[in-house]
Amino acid sequence: MNNNDIELSWFKSSYSSGEGGMCVEVAATADTVHVRDSKNLHGSRLAFSIRQWDAFIDRLTAEEFGA
Repeated sequence: MNNNDIELSWFKSSYSSGEGGMCVEVAATADTVHVRDSKNLHGSRLAFSIRQWDAFIDRLTAEEFGA
């Protein structure tokens, strides 16, 4: 089974605007976080392990709060 065969529940980022700008959606499974462009639902997707995603979010948070 590949990532395209999995039924995912997608959520639009709270930072995405409704004005056609840069919008992403994410969907999580037990061990993977999937990311796609909300304007191109059938286009390429990225998939990250939970550990990779946590490291990414930690880095974003550190930069946002100056840590």
